[in-house]
Amino acid sequence: MSGRRIGPWILASVVVFGALAAGVVVLNLRGEEALSAEIAAAQPPGQPASAELLARGAYLARAGNCMACHTSRGGEPYAGGRGIDTPFGTVYSTNLTPDDQTGLGRWSAPAFWRAMHHGRSADGRLLVPAFPYTSTTQVTRADSDALYAYLRSLPPVSQPARPHDLRFPFNTQAALAVWRALYFQPGEFQPDPARSAEWNRGAYLVQGLGHCNACHAHRNALGATTGPLDLGGGLIPVQNWYAPSLTDSREASVADWTEAEIVALLKTGVVERHGALNVASGPMGEVVLRSTQHLSDADLGAMAVYLKALGQAQGDMQGAAPAAAATGLNTTDDRGATLYADHCASCHGERGEGVSGAYPALAGNRAVTMAVPANLVRIVLEGGFAPATTGYPRPYGMPPFAQTFSNDDVAAVLTHLRRSWGNGAEAVTPLDVLQYRESGAR
Repeated sequence: MSGRRIGPWILASVVVFGALAAGVVVLNLRGEEALSAEIAAAQPPGQPASAELLARGAYLARAGNCMACHTSRGGEPYAGGRGIDTPFGTVYSTNLTPDDQTGLGRWSAPAFWRAMHHGRSADGRLLVPAFPYTSTTQVTRADSDALYAYLRSLPPVSQPARPHDLRFPFNTQAALAVWRALYFQPGEFQPDPARSAEWNRGAYLVQGLGHCNACHAHRNALGATTGPLDLGGGLIPVQNWYAPSLTDSREASVADWTEAEIVALLKTGVVERHGALNVASGPMGEVVLRSTQHLSDADLGAMAVYLKALGQAQGDMQGAAPAAAATGLNTTDDRGATLYADHCASCHGERGEGVSGAYPALAGNRAVTMAVPANLVRIVLEGGFAPATTGYPRPYGMPPFAQTFSNDDVAAVLTHLRRSWGNGAEAVTPLDVLQYRESGAR
């Protein structure tokens, strides 16, 4: 190709690249025009907020479980520094205390709103979506301002932000800009006029500040979900706990639960249904411990209404749930049966019937028969513990077997559970166990 022909191609490529770059910039600035002027003119408040506003902000911080991520192990509350593992590297949470140099001390309320609603820092940098602004964008301005007022009332802690340890190109603003252009659009929650006020309140909490789909959604190769309405279940990246579908009757749909039962699980971490104990464990146990047990009965009731309706809306698309406990064994795996008899039957029963009020039944248990066995593996290896809540302060626990069972042992006993007493799930292989054992050691 001659030099004369190369020139136009180069010019055309530059023009196309420039147009794409401009498009990405425009998409990343959607809705910020008036806000930018407000931020430029704003100053941090000089007068303390009212007691009512602070109480509301504290409540919202609980609802969003903000302290869980923004507190390092053994560190000061909300001072940041906790490492959050992602498939792209480690993200470190920021300091939310009102320290002038390292925290929110110099942030204004509009700047905080921009972070919540647009995923942009006070200095204009794009935030990594490990901070769930894809969900908090639905939070109202009034709730954002209340949360900001509460955080400013905390004791200031001087703790500089630790730089994220992300691989190239995920550590660049350009990559974040492209990701946001593809997968993020700011948008405040819009109530559904066809639904009750209670349903809409539940939807607001689940989709927005509660950011439930941060766990309960499948993520693509770039870590994006289809949006806050996606609650179809997914493997939590790196942690390798499986957050079950909230719409699928074979997983964690509560369409056939009473609202009182849903509230009880969110408030205490345990609920007994039809003589069988249901327990919130793993990451969900932490959510109950740090967040949902502190919510008002009215808000928990609203969440129950929304979650129950969510499952009902998807009910016709799902298969039937596993059959309830049956008698007898449907397995020829003598090794798994022996391990179960020696280590498990004293609590969970010879036929997987469990103990009322203490130990969950394993027969007919959706947590046992889900297609993804990640949670079973993790519980056997690390132990199973319900949260110690105000409503259930002394829960029974299950010891870890990581030092007792080999990978083959875990696979055998779990296969026994999944194929006995009427359960009809696929076998668990030693390779499955190895995968989840290694992820838990990180």
